[in-house]
Amino acid sequence: MSRIQSVFAELKAQGKKALIPYITAGDPHPDQTVPLMHALVASGADMIELGVPFSDPMADGPVIQRASERALVHKIGLRKVLEMVKTFRETNQKTPVVLMGYANPVEAMGTTRFVALAKDAGVDGVLTVDYPPEECESFNQQLAQADIDSIFLLSPTTEPSRTELIVKQATGFLYYVSLKGVTGAANLDIVEVKKRVAEIRKTTDMPIGVGFGVKDAATAHEVAAIADAVVVGSRMVLAIEQSNANTLIPNVQALMKELRTAIDAV
Repeated sequence: MSRIQSVFAELKAQGKKALIPYITAGDPHPDQTVPLMHALVASGADMIELGVPFSDPMADGPVIQRASERALVHKIGLRKVLEMVKTFRETNQKTPVVLMGYANPVEAMGTTRFVALAKDAGVDGVLTVDYPPEECESFNQQLAQADIDSIFLLSPTTEPSRTELIVKQATGFLYYVSLKGVTGAANLDIVEVKKRVAEIRKTTDMPIGVGFGVKDAATAHEVAAIADAVVVGSRMVLAIEQSNANTLIPNVQALMKELRTAIDAV
């Protein structure tokens, strides 16, 4: 059982839902990423989604695009992100880390090399936005052999036949994009999310996380009532963007505690 699967099993036994914050590696500064990861865990994160900075993040809205730009100024690439995960693992062996990014950096490094370095660093899951399931079976097999979960996105426009194809390849959990568009683009329709999550559950018993539209504690509470995990990205990155060196950790932890309280109230 992977670290991701263990966390979901443990939470299910406790009647709790997972809180998964997203941050972009290297934002606002490379030296602050690992301390931020530890701060997220200390304030209620069950796992961490760590974004790999990329120059053309097609699934991300303006907030996360700006985070990638800030990280790229410091020349943060995939290899340095893996080094950050490895440093995090020196003192945290429990909290799963999922890398979210795009195919280009992985292809540039080479999938075999990437998987080997990811395993060595302690990565638990990989979500590659622009690797369609039809084209990444070999990559998924390499991840599986390294005991790394393959996380896939499902959206409001995903056809049932495609959902079945994705479910066959996915491990760890499924990530349902709660709205049409990029991260942080609009307010989610909770009724529609509930309907779609119920449809997905008919095809799999894998945990389902919901993200891309969780803007505050109230939304997190509504999503937690439907899903197994609540993913908070743009709102978390915005808190980072609006902080300075002195307020960064306190601001992020304050937001995390609000979200944790709201989710646990379900």
